[in-house]
Amino acid sequence: MTIPTIRRRHLLALSALAAPALAAGARAQGTWPNQPIRMIVPFAAGGPTDVPARLLADEMSKMLPQRVVVENRTGSGVVVGTDVVAKGPQDGHTILYTTVAHAVTRAMFPRLPFDPIADFTPVSLVGQVPVILLVHNSFPATNLREFIEVIRANPGKYDYASSGNGGAVHLATELFMHAAGGLRVNHVPFRGSSAAMPDVLSGRIPMIFDIAASALPYARSGELRALGISTRQRSPLAPNIPTMIEQGVAGYEAYTWHMVMVRSGTPQPVVDALARAVAQAVAVPAVQAKLTELAMQLVPESTPASAAAYLRSEMAVWEPLVRAANITAN
Repeated sequence: MTIPTIRRRHLLALSALAAPALAAGARAQGTWPNQPIRMIVPFAAGGPTDVPARLLADEMSKMLPQRVVVENRTGSGVVVGTDVVAKGPQDGHTILYTTVAHAVTRAMFPRLPFDPIADFTPVSLVGQVPVILLVHNSFPATNLREFIEVIRANPGKYDYASSGNGGAVHLATELFMHAAGGLRVNHVPFRGSSAAMPDVLSGRIPMIFDIAASALPYARSGELRALGISTRQRSPLAPNIPTMIEQGVAGYEAYTWHMVMVRSGTPQPVVDALARAVAQAVAVPAVQAKLTELAMQLVPESTPASAAAYLRSEMAVWEPLVRAANITAN
């Protein structure tokens, strides 16, 4: 599940190489794109998925002969927006910008209107965002080992908040509780982590696994105590926060990731041209800096083939967890 963190020199080199390759790909296609490209984001405007999607769309619009226009299509988790792409044209003019939520739709929705593998062709894995375990300062643990001991000694006593049922934070927490030996805590879902934070800050709910971009301000200010991060190595954005792995939870990694997809059946030259456009946009230093501020570990070497392999590997992790934990869409 680990992808190396991006390096600036790699980005600059990629940027220099991508422009002529992208132009050549567009010439080879001739007619693509011949109309604005719809980027369907199955999340609300202004949220942690929408913001990087718009950064990417804006930069791609500067590089392609047509604009990339973001459309937020929410409903039934990510199902409504994803289905727009699954039922859309197979010409590369309608693309999906999605997250780890795509990997659990099949397990969470028994009558899903699309197949998350068969109906989509991954284009590029843009990046990964880790999660951080935050606890209220009154919680009787100052490190992850103490946290596990407290939870194990008090099964079912403690609640944890999440940004929503079946979301990345919920999944990451359930995976951690399983990896740490089958710990028992109670899930309290909210509509987004910002809605959950007042209860965590007050101590009414003593803990939350939150995406790093949202969690780091509270950890840095000391308002909440950070006990661990879900990366394999320590993050350069939070070098003082130890990983779960180094604190004894072997193999534990969890991310919400961002991926661009198209409907299956889209011609491979179009898929390849889209992949080059994404790579070139991510290689722009200003875009890289903004995405890094959002705690995203970028993946400049992503290809359609590697993105497809990554999606399958993530589904192999999350689908059994969702079923075992009986996580449903309701």
